[in-house]
Amino acid sequence: MTIQITREARIDGADDILTPEALAFVEELHRRFDPRRRELLDARRERRDEIARTGRIDFLPSTARVRQSEWQVAPAPPALLDRRVEITGPAAPPKMAINALNSQAQVWLADLEDASSPTWENVVGGVKNLRDAARGILSYTSPAGKPYALRTDVHRPTVVTRPRGWHLPERHVIVDGEEGSGALVDFGLHFFHTARQLIANGHGPYYYLPKMESHLEARLWNDIFVHAQNALGIPQGTVRATVLIETILAAFEMDEILYELRDHASGLNAGRWDYLFSMIKVFRDQGEAFVLPDRADVAMTAPFMRAYTELLVQTCHRRGAFAMGGMAAFVPNRNDLEATKAAFEKVRADKTREANDGFDGSWVAHPDLVPICREVFDGVLGDRPNQLDRQRPEVSVTADDLLDVASAPGNVTEVGLRSNLSVAVTYTAVWLSGNGAVAINNLMEDAATAEISRSQVWQQLHNRVQLADSGERVTAELVERLLTEEVDKLRASVDADTFAAYYAPASRLVKAICLDEEYVDFLTLPAYDHLTATVPAGAAT
Repeated sequence: MTIQITREARIDGADDILTPEALAFVEELHRRFDPRRRELLDARRERRDEIARTGRIDFLPSTARVRQSEWQVAPAPPALLDRRVEITGPAAPPKMAINALNSQAQVWLADLEDASSPTWENVVGGVKNLRDAARGILSYTSPAGKPYALRTDVHRPTVVTRPRGWHLPERHVIVDGEEGSGALVDFGLHFFHTARQLIANGHGPYYYLPKMESHLEARLWNDIFVHAQNALGIPQGTVRATVLIETILAAFEMDEILYELRDHASGLNAGRWDYLFSMIKVFRDQGEAFVLPDRADVAMTAPFMRAYTELLVQTCHRRGAFAMGGMAAFVPNRNDLEATKAAFEKVRADKTREANDGFDGSWVAHPDLVPICREVFDGVLGDRPNQLDRQRPEVSVTADDLLDVASAPGNVTEVGLRSNLSVAVTYTAVWLSGNGAVAINNLMEDAATAEISRSQVWQQLHNRVQLADSGERVTAELVERLLTEEVDKLRASVDADTFAAYYAPASRLVKAICLDEEYVDFLTLPAYDHLTATVPAGAAT
């Protein structure tokens, strides 16, 4: 066996997850599929270069037959028929995993990706928590002595696990001398340790697939599922996958993505925050027509966002797949009744729009929001588990509709620029400390929202956008000055050791990627370099 766990990655309690058999399974996945993953990442760069030259995306002529013919995905298993409320959150902290499993949502999206900082402790700990949850033995006692355990008096959510995206490495796993793929490590360890137990529980190994940009990337996942099921002697079609449509490129290939996964597909999700990030990234050098207003002003009612979500619902229901709504970032604050009331109202409005548009369910980020989402979808669904029968034949979406960023109402302001810089630094600091999701100003921030924040700064700077409130042009000097002021505010809000350990490097990283002439594809890549260079194995995170 040529797979290795680096010496720096040896941590207590990992032996029952990093078994020789599990590592052999991961090694085989890498040998079979990692070369194609790398080729597809190269293809992403080539396609992005083409878009930079043409300024255009369209539906693929080569796959018109798939879009025009009649076919459907495999029928959903019973455990996934009703998905009206899905709670999301990281799998690594056992307390948060237990709270999600006790939330009475229909589904828990157990996140190993955007809501998880990929310390090796979190990677291994997340899989261990999911294995123990499948066995019904997950428990935790806080440092203060408070016990947390799985409730036995409520129905537990079906678990749908989200591995990391294709672009993320796993530096602690070396196969044939090359660093591993985060996606293959996450999937391989999770599938090996939980698939049979989940099937025995009446569920199955179910996944959310993030960050895909083409149907060829979906084909790779499908081939991985086929291999994994054969390797463990599990019937084909047991794995089910829901794909996050969170890139503008994937929005043009929704039919094709479902087709490639049709024996394993469960649905598509409107991953709104990464979608905005993708829109900025792909069209970052196409001028002011693609400059988004302040993030707070970009509502789901903007015409280009309406086009995206309506096409998603129509595509899913035509193919017998579930259309899942996205995350409303607002979260309650139990210490602030007014903020909580405002959050409840905004979440209710967001979920009402989705339910009325034909979505079969939606996401929330906090257990207190589960009843609101359920009430809204109960009002539309009644006794039905979903609304797959709502076909939306009246929807007609063109390429121009999907790309109509210019019609989005709102402004670019200094207030928004300051907020973007503050959020990017704060989130990156928290991520470097080992946490992947954090409430900032009563909004749940994860890697996707941090990516929007820093990408907006880069785009506004390179287009020298004029700020609506101050009248200034966005320049490197302005960004540096505002960043310094926002970092000084953050310095005053945390202790000196925390600032030095996390906020100072985060501010340097954000400054570098915002001011760099070359756009950095993912904030988490340079952040991961820092994380793996400075966080010692076994350190508390």
